[in-house]
Amino acid sequence: MLGKVVSIIALSAALLDGSMKAALPDKNIDGNVFLVNRQHALSKVYSPAVRKVIGPGMSQSMRDDAAAALEEMFAAAKADGITLSIVSGYRSYSKQSTIYSRKKASQGQEAADRVSARPGTSEHQLGMAMDVARKGSSQLNTKFGTTAEGKWVSANAHRFGFIIRYLEDYEDVTGYMYEPWHVRYVGKEHAQRLYECGLPMEMYMSGFKLEVYDYLIHQVTNE
Repeated sequence: MLGKVVSIIALSAALLDGSMKAALPDKNIDGNVFLVNRQHALSKVYSPAVRKVIGPGMSQSMRDDAAAALEEMFAAAKADGITLSIVSGYRSYSKQSTIYSRKKASQGQEAADRVSARPGTSEHQLGMAMDVARKGSSQLNTKFGTTAEGKWVSANAHRFGFIIRYLEDYEDVTGYMYEPWHVRYVGKEHAQRLYECGLPMEMYMSGFKLEVYDYLIHQVTNE
């Protein structure tokens, strides 16, 4: 019994210091579900390895696994008669700073914070997000969600490992208005689960970590 208690204490310590990436996947910057938001910021110097995404629209880059998945998704959409367009992928800290400053100057800070991430808090810097639009368009607005293209993305993105990151009616959780055009790569397993539960990433990751923690404790106490 004493050995099990010691094992649980060691497990808890590992979880707290972040050394167990499986139990704290949102802290693993090399993983698919690293959480980036206003509470979890990236360093000014963080710059992932990215490559150009092959597809219609603007020349943009993503991390290789995300880029490959997006290319697969675009091909599947085309096979269904849907043509998507690339708008905005990886952004450096500096570029995001410029975008946010421009929004703040034109709309004021409160309005800017609803539609633009402050530098260091954008998923685009992570190299795992892409803004997509209809063929021949670079316009990003909520109307995209009502188009054939937007509906296809909403219904199928999870099949390729993507989620609609900023869901409707969850602005109080994500901090951002509904963005049907912003897709975030999390891998097929997590994308499927997020699609099924219909929750934003913040809420899902809290529950997922608890599941992993409970599982590990169960393994220790029943060994």
